[in-house]
Amino acid sequence: MTSVLPTPPAVTVVGIGADGWSGLPDGSREALAGAEVLIGGARQLALLPERCAGARVPWPSPLRPAVPALLAAHSGRRIAVLASGDPMHYGIGRALVEELGPDALRVLPHPSSLSLAAARLGWPLEDAEVVTLVGRPAARLAAALHDGRRILVLSAGAGTPEEIAALLRDQGFGPSRIRVLEQLGGARERIREGTADVWARPPADPLNVVAVECRRAPGAPRLGAVPGLPDSAYAHDGQLTKRHVRAATLGALAPAPGELLWDIGGGSGSIAVEWMRTHPSCRAVTVERDPVRAARISANADRLGVPGLRVVTGPAPAALTGLPVPDAVFIGGGLTAPGLLDACWDALPPGGRLVANTVTLESEALLADRYRRHGGELVRLAVAHAVPVGGFTGWRQAMPVTQWTAVKPPSRPDESESPSRPDEPESPRHPEGPESPSQPDGPGPTSPAGLREPAAHSPGDDR
Repeated sequence: MTSVLPTPPAVTVVGIGADGWSGLPDGSREALAGAEVLIGGARQLALLPERCAGARVPWPSPLRPAVPALLAAHSGRRIAVLASGDPMHYGIGRALVEELGPDALRVLPHPSSLSLAAARLGWPLEDAEVVTLVGRPAARLAAALHDGRRILVLSAGAGTPEEIAALLRDQGFGPSRIRVLEQLGGARERIREGTADVWARPPADPLNVVAVECRRAPGAPRLGAVPGLPDSAYAHDGQLTKRHVRAATLGALAPAPGELLWDIGGGSGSIAVEWMRTHPSCRAVTVERDPVRAARISANADRLGVPGLRVVTGPAPAALTGLPVPDAVFIGGGLTAPGLLDACWDALPPGGRLVANTVTLESEALLADRYRRHGGELVRLAVAHAVPVGGFTGWRQAMPVTQWTAVKPPSRPDESESPSRPDEPESPRHPEGPESPSQPDGPGPTSPAGLREPAAHSPGDDR
């Protein structure tokens, strides 16, 4: 029987810390000394001794787009890539796996800066939230702020601690304790600390991790971790899916890690924002025809910690062209726009979810027709609030919201769009053509439900 030796990995990825060559185990040293090409940041390459004789190639900037060409230029040679700490934890290892595949890599990790920070602080690493701001806006930290939580932040550079302190003050977390851990594991290791509300330190060493112990200021708003944030958390012009309906809508959409939402008719962006807040890997695209509202959606997303929300300005369904395939679609307005419901349903893969809300009879008829054709759930949501009535208290009823939820089934060649309940009589399909633009088919933005169905060709106005 002849044994086949495995092909040796094309690239060795070596984690290195601030302690440089002296902190590397023998295996990592041998890999670096035997490499014909050494790729890494200028700071990392400077840590290597002369015995590492391979050609030294610094990463260009921006790094990620350069990876394929750089690896191709040195194909067939022994390549070693230097990485900070653990290459597979917010490191270059991810890009290399995406480019070459895991079998083409040999990864030799080093203790990460997060592990070293947890060791210095005495924090169980699994109990701390980790947020990276490397190549990302500081605004994404806002989603992790909860009273009593511990956060470890991977800094983008020397100015990151001051950015973090400013964000904490703006978010009502000024009393939070900040510790900046610099050059961890190196000869120049140092820890500086203070609170966000009085932070006035000079720029830190560029190689730093920021530890935050969250403390909410008295009177600052409390934002929970589940959908249904207070309406006051959003800037809006009345186009806002109100809190209780929003929570029910997110429950119907059922976000899962890594999934993508299309939010049609963004209004204030509340559905897309809270979809993304459910997990850091959740993504969303919101489509809003009004430029002022589109800018407001971006501002809301930044303030609530999801600056990665993509906002497309334009009318649906035309603005949907070219968007990535969604896992779920929410339609909060413009249901009577010609072709919108069909475009959204057709865009979904099998197993994708569609949720649509409306407050008007015209759009409710459309949803009833879709329910007859595709099944799913058709529900009516009614919310009432206690309000003063003279010297007493009574209920003020908001406009009821009709909601249709459906999951797209697998395609079958022999399956038509006929009703799943053949014993029911066929009914004429409600026309989807536009009404007169001068006749909006619902109440204005000051309606009790905070929802309105827009005029024809105006998806996005019922938030």
